[in-house]
Amino acid sequence: MNVVVLAAGKGRRMHSELPKVLHPIGGEPMLGHVLGAAVSAGAKRLVVVVGHGAEAVEAYVRGLAWLPTDAVRFALQDPPLGTGHAVQAAASSLSDDFDLTLVLYGDVPLIEPATLKDLAQAAKAADKMAVLTTQLNNPTGYGRIIRSEQGHVLRSVEEKDATPEQRAIQEVNTGILIAPTRDLQRWVARLENHNAQSEFYLTDVIAMASQEGRRVLGVCAASAESTEGVNTLAQRAEMERRYQRRRANELMEAGATIADPSRFDVRGQLQCGPDVSIDVGCVFEGRVELAEGVEIGPHCVLRNVIVGAGSRIEAFSHLDGAVLGRQAVVGPYARLRPGTELAEGCHIGNFTEVKNSQIGPYSKANHLSYVGDSTVGARVNIGAGTITCNYDGAEKHRTIIEDDVFIGSDTQLVAPVIVHEGATLGAGTTLTTDAPAHQLTVSRARQASIPNWKRPKKKSH
Repeated sequence: MNVVVLAAGKGRRMHSELPKVLHPIGGEPMLGHVLGAAVSAGAKRLVVVVGHGAEAVEAYVRGLAWLPTDAVRFALQDPPLGTGHAVQAAASSLSDDFDLTLVLYGDVPLIEPATLKDLAQAAKAADKMAVLTTQLNNPTGYGRIIRSEQGHVLRSVEEKDATPEQRAIQEVNTGILIAPTRDLQRWVARLENHNAQSEFYLTDVIAMASQEGRRVLGVCAASAESTEGVNTLAQRAEMERRYQRRRANELMEAGATIADPSRFDVRGQLQCGPDVSIDVGCVFEGRVELAEGVEIGPHCVLRNVIVGAGSRIEAFSHLDGAVLGRQAVVGPYARLRPGTELAEGCHIGNFTEVKNSQIGPYSKANHLSYVGDSTVGARVNIGAGTITCNYDGAEKHRTIIEDDVFIGSDTQLVAPVIVHEGATLGAGTTLTTDAPAHQLTVSRARQASIPNWKRPKKKSH
């Protein structure tokens, strides 16, 4: 089917230069959620109607790797003169190869593919169109759905035009509809703007269809919140929490333990194995995979991370572009930067930073250390305050630490350098040449005590 997505609005009440549909929900612009739902529901031709910030909106859509570029068209609405005018702008880009055209809104990010499939199924017959409705306890401000005695939709009445009896109706129009492609093109071409706003309203095509004797079916969405749009930053924040609650529920139904779903944020894709535990205040960005039995402590940030089974991330740790093996322990207050790979049983402790390094099984850097551009073997102990000096001011150089090395506290390894198997580096060593295997290497000034030395004192005035 064809799908028209209305994405031309500036969103004046957002008070932002960013086009409204590019404001994020769950780390993804609202428009991305709508396009994803459309594709999942069976869209074969997508026409995105752009206006304010058209270049930014088009660039975003073209950058979606999962969206077939040959399926997307853009239509410019300038100036914006209502929803019907937007569909008029898209009409010439619709493909006659598809009998039905679905109209969606780029600021309705929680719309569900299942709902759209139900709507499309209702309109499969060529002489039918279908309108998505929802029930609201307080329908103030929404257009009311007027049905015939047979239950077909006759029209949508704006609140200001409704009678007291019509205002009591709780079924409202969401604006989302599906119609035969050629009929929709014909109807929107006939729209008029004889109203207070001088705009062309898409909802007028419902009455046109009814007047032609077409059956217009009303499909009521199971969830009212899935059909709500975003017009202010406050509404965006509310929608964000609804989205996060939905994601949390999905994960908990699959077996994850989430301490408090109201303090939980996924801004990308999060995959959890059985018995994963996530404490409060955690943020997951990009693609994150947590294997069976992983524990995430409070206030951690994980971006594009894979965590092996049974591993534990302690509080306030920040992981970005890292891969952790089984039974690893990270944190608290640790930072893993892109290119970090921890093998089984590794420990990276408090205030330790690792970048672009591979650390072997059961190696540890538990305190106040920096390991960058390094290859670390198995069973290595890196003492507190150790740093790899990997940058000479122009180029990065690599440090190699082989198996069973012991590195004393406050050691500097000036790359490029190799610490061979079983070597021990004494505390305070500055290593500038390779350390031989199974030997103690020490680099420090000889300790001396000076007799009869007196500490200087301040002069009295």
